[in-house]
Amino acid sequence: MNAPHPIAADVPDAGTSQAVKAQLRLREMILAGELPGGARIAELSIVEKLGVSRTPIRAALMRLEQEGLLDALPNGGYAARIFSERDVSEAIELRGTLEGLLARLAAERGVAPALLAAPRECLDRIDDVLSQYALDDEAFSRYVTLNERFHTVLGSMAGSHTVARELERVVNLPFASPSGFVVRQANSPQARDMLVVAQDQHRQVLDAIAAREGARAEAIMREHSRIAQRNLREALQSRHLDQMPGVRLIRAHS
Repeated sequence: MNAPHPIAADVPDAGTSQAVKAQLRLREMILAGELPGGARIAELSIVEKLGVSRTPIRAALMRLEQEGLLDALPNGGYAARIFSERDVSEAIELRGTLEGLLARLAAERGVAPALLAAPRECLDRIDDVLSQYALDDEAFSRYVTLNERFHTVLGSMAGSHTVARELERVVNLPFASPSGFVVRQANSPQARDMLVVAQDQHRQVLDAIAAREGARAEAIMREHSRIAQRNLREALQSRHLDQMPGVRLIRAHS
């Protein structure tokens, strides 16, 4: 498994640290709907609310614009981006494409058997969660954690920092992440069945990578993203959208 990207400096300076903290807090505010979509973000009010200077706030806003959560306004400044249903669908499709590419590269380049142990152990733990006949909130929370861990490990197997970096940018959008709509399934009678299907695809893609079947591994991951597409359609028809982070940024039927 590849090591994570090296940090540019061992100890970040105070300005960098403040910018990172501001970025995390601003992301939370955007996804919680505290900064209304389409409305210009008042920089001074953010400075006062977060208690930091303008410089780290501006750096944080720039990073969030690069992530795709903000739009740069023509006359300067930023606004929380509003996403159409098509935007979200395309982001999920892009995630599936990138994950498929990484799975194919991992299969073609080869992955040492020892490196397959960690994702398989993760899937064993997901099996334990899904062994319950009905899943409660705690079980769903465990599933989300393990599912995200599996996708992260899977994405690292190809050893492609370039593709992995692009995938990271896509999954920063909460509704495009591997577990973006899992919370929506918590209220569905078919919840466990859908997760069992997804788990079977997890097993299949690992088997394809181990067997060095690149085309099959890629096809499985592209198909895997279609579960999220289905959940998106169901979520936008639901009356319980407020349970999902960032949902206020989505404008349906656009």
